[in-house]
Amino acid sequence: MLIIGIAGGTGSGKTTVVNQILHELPADEVGVISQDSYYRQTDNLSYEERTKINFDHPKSIDFKLLVKHLKELREGNIIEQPIYSFVTHNRTKDTIKTHPRKVMIVEGILVFTDKELLDLFDVKIYVHADSDERLIRRIRRDVAERGRDVAEVLDRYQKTLKPMHQQFIEPGKSLADIIIPNDRYNTVAVDVVRAVIKQKL
Repeated sequence: MLIIGIAGGTGSGKTTVVNQILHELPADEVGVISQDSYYRQTDNLSYEERTKINFDHPKSIDFKLLVKHLKELREGNIIEQPIYSFVTHNRTKDTIKTHPRKVMIVEGILVFTDKELLDLFDVKIYVHADSDERLIRRIRRDVAERGRDVAEVLDRYQKTLKPMHQQFIEPGKSLADIIIPNDRYNTVAVDVVRAVIKQKL
């Protein structure tokens, strides 16, 4: 199994890159695990308390479970991947049956911050985008898909997103094997990724 880690700031275009890679490979050969599914369970907190969690800090992620699941997949076992709700700021009771594949992609803003997880990656990709562009994409997504208003998104950006990006996410760029500048549809970078995957498989 080839495990690819894809990191980059919020709104950098990680999902676009993941979809480009998925498009290049047979559907039954590739699987995706999102870091967002592994936000810690917060049943013990009220909704108000949950809204105050810093979701852009590595401590908000259950890396232990994510690493355990990846190792299980590598051994050929099926896992029950958690499902996270951004509306309730908590995991749902449901899970997704995730089967092992030849290529497993693990994507998320913080996937380069955990040493044990980092050591599992065969290829590390960092998606870079201009900070203004990332903020615009984040506002559009959070308002349209996550029921937030613009003031709330901007407040979170200033208080947590920007400082956390500078402290934890941007330094991950130096750990990457491939850096994809995502200011346009980057066919050259995706061609490189495809060549690396084929070579390693």
